[in-house]
Amino acid sequence: MTRRTALVIAPGRGAYQADEMGYLKTYHTERSNFIAMLDRLRERQGQMPISILDGEEQFIRSRHTNGENASLLIFGCALADFMAIDRERFDIVGIAGNSMGWYLALTCGGALSVENGAQLVNHMGTLMHDDGVGGQLIYPVTDENWQPCPKRREMIARAMETTRGQGYAVFSSIELGGSLVLAGDEAGLDRLAGLLPNEGRYPLRLSYHAAFHTPLLDFIVPRAQAALSSTLFAQPDLPLIDGRGQIWTPGGADLSALYHYTLGTQITQTYDFTSSVTVAMREFAPNVVIVLGPGTTMGAPVAQSLIKTGWYDLKSKEMFKAMQTTTPRILSMGMPAQRALVTG
Repeated sequence: MTRRTALVIAPGRGAYQADEMGYLKTYHTERSNFIAMLDRLRERQGQMPISILDGEEQFIRSRHTNGENASLLIFGCALADFMAIDRERFDIVGIAGNSMGWYLALTCGGALSVENGAQLVNHMGTLMHDDGVGGQLIYPVTDENWQPCPKRREMIARAMETTRGQGYAVFSSIELGGSLVLAGDEAGLDRLAGLLPNEGRYPLRLSYHAAFHTPLLDFIVPRAQAALSSTLFAQPDLPLIDGRGQIWTPGGADLSALYHYTLGTQITQTYDFTSSVTVAMREFAPNVVIVLGPGTTMGAPVAQSLIKTGWYDLKSKEMFKAMQTTTPRILSMGMPAQRALVTG
């Protein structure tokens, strides 16, 4: 059997929602030792084990999506998905992630051990829950067929300039395919949202998200570095593509720089997920893209980023849908039918 090359994408904080309840129970009963390790970490911190969170009968937004709980829960689901990829069928040529997904990429790629990755994710999630400030909202920058809409970008830029001119702090947080994630203090986001035209559910405030990837979190950096040592990091086993599009190669990664990027730069500066995907596609030209679960929230941003690269001659939403119907090349492990193509 000829292995297909694959780029792996790890999701961010919003991936676990009501539809994902029971994800670990449904897909990962064979990973009991791994899940037990994560549960012990949580118990040592006096926190609810992720197996209990995943096993509850009712999804409670305030419990399941706050940073203290959601971070390691998503980490557990996504990393278990990565472990389930059939490596006899897929040759993983690179790993990228969105926002918190960068920590997952580091762990999947071997730059953090499973234990060290879990420690970092749980600590950062708890730190943001306890001390994070501000929030985020999301707004589209493409049209309904996922074509770039420069006028929307210009409108958003004007709205941000006006908001800043009135004394509020607002920033570009994440370049997310066909959308921008904007962040700021609460008053600034309220003002900014009031200046953006309502388009369906947009502008959409993201629940329990702080102003990540902005200077508002400068104060988090020394706290994170005081708690998490650079000795946690090792040379990656697989190429990693960060939130600037920089590739960290096995055997050649500057571990001090990797540490300071992870617990410094990417906390306070815009995370360009679109560029990370674009660079990965142009550098590694994978046959398929595997999107780790839980959830399916990353499907559209990944596809929108791929349209920018012209991968498999993709040019629009309609072309993407047609490709997925005949020959799926973006394989979302949060979707049972596509999951089966990845795990065998």
